[in-house]
Amino acid sequence: MATSEFSQLMRRWQADEPDALSALVEIVDSELRRLARHYLRGERAGHTLQTTALINEVWVQVLERKLRAFQNRAHFIAVAATIMRHLITDRARQRLSQKKGEGAIRVSLGEAESAQDERLTELLALSEALDHLYQHDEQIARVAELFGYWGLQNKEVAEALDVSEATATRKWQAAQVWLKRELTKTRA
Repeated sequence: MATSEFSQLMRRWQADEPDALSALVEIVDSELRRLARHYLRGERAGHTLQTTALINEVWVQVLERKLRAFQNRAHFIAVAATIMRHLITDRARQRLSQKKGEGAIRVSLGEAESAQDERLTELLALSEALDHLYQHDEQIARVAELFGYWGLQNKEVAEALDVSEATATRKWQAAQVWLKRELTKTRA
């Protein structure tokens, strides 16, 4: 679907036209599924988070927050990716706090569990660093999220942010330096 078609559909949704939301859901579903699957590939075996449930929760957040002022399709996907990241990190925080227990004695089930805990901790640190980067420079943070967190390719990031591929590359390099410095401070 062309950007102008998406924009027209977005205006219809903003005007509360019937069927506009279902049409929007249909056209962005494959992109949201790709983003969700990218993250879920890294989850441990037997995890309970499913692609469809994650996407549904993104839509719940969009509707509850009454988010309708998207500039274009790429802006919508970028906002949805950010919401998804927050949902995933909130879930990771919850899992870590449950594992630590409140005064309970922790019994280790081996290296696999320890590795999973370490991955959750790293995920939370990265998410917090991205939140700080958003406060510092929103566009660089968006590039970092789309490249590093969601695994989009340079061309896709450039299209999503309506910048050249060279600009996307430069901003990704700047983001990597900033995030490395921020994550190093966190570990120190």
